Amino acid sequence: MRMDVQGLMDGELGNWLSDQQSMREAASKKAQNRWFYAGIAALPVLGVLWFGPWSLGMVQVVVSFIICIGVGAWGYGPIAEAKKAIKVGINSAIAREFGISYDHDVTPGNEWEAAKTYGLVPGCHRDSFEDRWYGSLEGHGFNLYEAHLEERRGSGKNRRWVTVFRGAIVHMEFGRDFHSTALLQRKGKHKKWLGFGGRKDNVSFDGHRLDYVDQVHPDFEDVFEVWSDDQVEARVLIHPSYVEHLLALERAFNGDAVRALFSRGEVVLAVESGNLFESGSMNASDDEARVAEAAEQFGAMARLALAINQNERGRAEL
Repeated sequence: MRMDVQGLMDGELGNWLSDQQSMREAASKKAQNRWFYAGIAALPVLGVLWFGPWSLGMVQVVVSFIICIGVGAWGYGPIAEAKKAIKVGINSAIAREFGISYDHDVTPGNEWEAAKTYGLVPGCHRDSFEDRWYGSLEGHGFNLYEAHLEERRGSGKNRRWVTVFRGAIVHMEFGRDFHSTALLQRKGKHKKWLGFGGRKDNVSFDGHRLDYVDQVHPDFEDVFEVWSDDQVEARVLIHPSYVEHLLALERAFNGDAVRALFSRGEVVLAVESGNLFESGSMNASDDEARVAEAAEQFGAMARLALAINQNERGRAEL
């Protein structure tokens, strides 16, 4: 699953990006005009606020901050729209090369509820999704998108939004039929109360009990743990040879704790990996590098998903 980036840039995508230069220039000019005129309008308000015959304390600071943020955001709007248009064009072209489709906007399905239920992602107070890649890869239904989860922390003026997860959710049909549920987590995820006494013997999710699965390969046990409602089927589904693919993906994205849920013929992966697929740029000279980066990010995710789909055990060629 490698893409010829240079061939793509020399063809339809490169021609399309060349045609977008005037759009980029117009967006930059519009943003500069907005900042200029909004700044002129904001200056008298800020002047009265700070040099009037009153002292409002923190109110002055807060109102000034809101005005500045508003001016900045309004001015940046045309640039954000231009970068989004470039990003959608690039990512759509990459998807076509892989024989699938791309949408910027995402509405998660049942796989997201499963990811939350079985602890593939942490709890949060708000979530957002973008960059959906979907279709069929090597005969398997494939769906990948980015999730951003935030939690509200602190109190009073120290309240703030903190990112608790940002990365990819991958959902695809598995390479063989199965009827059990198996959960793969990084070692140490499920410990006994306060961490005393080592790992738990079983875990429960919405009343669904999964028991710890003893593995046969020590290299696997050093890194991952498996929990399932069918010990025999779990050992068949999650083979120790997968560990090299899982760890390679973490290294590729500087990611953390790849985890997976195998349930009723499908697999859901969660990979903490930061902000992915941001191929849009206002600088045309960055286009080829952005295309290569987005293509490699998607390709690495897809290779992992295919690697654990065991049509061929281990799939070392990926």
